[in-house]
Amino acid sequence: MSSRRSFLSTAAQATVFYLAGRKPRLKAATSANDQLGIGFIGSGIRGTQLINEFKPVPGLRFLALADLYDGCLERAKEQISPSLRTSKDYRAVLDSKDIDAVVIATPDHWHKRMVLDALSAGKHVYIEKPLTWSIEEGEEIMKAEKASGKLVQVGSQHKTSALTAKAREIVKSGQLGQITMVRMSNHRNNAQGAWKYEVPPDASPRTIDWKAFLGPRPDRPFDARTFFQWRCWWEFSGGVATDLFVHLLTWLHEVMDVKAPSSAVSQGGLYFWKDGRDVPDVMNSVLEYEEGFMADMYVHLANSAPSHGNLIMGTKGTLIEERSSKLIFIPEPVDTNVQVYGTLQWPKATRAAYFAAKGYTPDGRPKTRPAPRPEPQEIAVERGPTHAEYFVESIRENKPSRETVAEGHLAAGAAHIANQAYREGRKVRWDWRTNKTT
Repeated sequence: MSSRRSFLSTAAQATVFYLAGRKPRLKAATSANDQLGIGFIGSGIRGTQLINEFKPVPGLRFLALADLYDGCLERAKEQISPSLRTSKDYRAVLDSKDIDAVVIATPDHWHKRMVLDALSAGKHVYIEKPLTWSIEEGEEIMKAEKASGKLVQVGSQHKTSALTAKAREIVKSGQLGQITMVRMSNHRNNAQGAWKYEVPPDASPRTIDWKAFLGPRPDRPFDARTFFQWRCWWEFSGGVATDLFVHLLTWLHEVMDVKAPSSAVSQGGLYFWKDGRDVPDVMNSVLEYEEGFMADMYVHLANSAPSHGNLIMGTKGTLIEERSSKLIFIPEPVDTNVQVYGTLQWPKATRAAYFAAKGYTPDGRPKTRPAPRPEPQEIAVERGPTHAEYFVESIRENKPSRETVAEGHLAAGAAHIANQAYREGRKVRWDWRTNKTT
């Protein structure tokens, strides 16, 4: 294990790769001074993915990484470079003068502290969703970001996808008519999907900094399962809502061009994964928006029935986003406003006259063959820049963040009130402008 001093004195630079089959959005840096030094805090499952997402972005030097498990540090060197500087102390990354930006992918209960420390150290920040562990933390992060003058981008990749942009365009066009319901779901039925990740065979107090993992939480005996499966407990995460609902909520807020819900009700329970966890494995929440629609979302961790994707339901049609892969528009059939069922109780002559006035036969059949129900239409969408590319572009070209702290706070906040409604067994109202719940 390298000391903090040796960590700070070692230099490394990673090879940058381009996305296959697509011209990169950003131009390669012309000199070392034009490159951004980047560090990673947290190199678990999501951190590993984020490294791969940032590797194709031109003009980056991958310099340093911190994680609490020796195995993650070893794998990160395999993934990036043998000379990558590594440490179990995240402050070593922040103290590095050659690092301009950090990517944080750690358990939820550490997010606020690490973002605040990174901003205080003068770093730009990419923070994996959810932004916060609790609804109160958002305000402190927003104040710190404003005072720092640095860029913060929250990592909900769905927000900036080309599919999301197209769905937003369709909603704004009025093509769907009046929208009163959005339905979203996520189905999983295996141990991996329920966060019951395998524990490495060498996991022990020797290879893991357990006290650093606990951080502000009360001390307790070492437990490798808790370290690797932390999403299963309220103490470290918000369960299905902050892990999975936030993906859906970020997409919803972008597509519908809204800020946050005004209330939430939730039902659910721990029905299947009774392995010591205390977060639910099935949860259904309904959120109400002051713009005049509801969002119905649920997660099921013990069933893998095909999901219909995200449905935006309007008076003129339905837009379906299928598993972040394609958009389908289903037009509503034309309503002829001829009520066959609704006039069954009328006298025969009265009913026949009604049908005649509508241009129908006396027994209520159209005189000409009606048009068939419109067929679903798949909407072609070309792939756009990645969330990681947007982050680097915003820093290098001094553009606004593509997922701001305020947006991240409101998406996480919506999940937090869904959790509060579940845990307290009542409807929770949220004045998101003042961040007060009742």
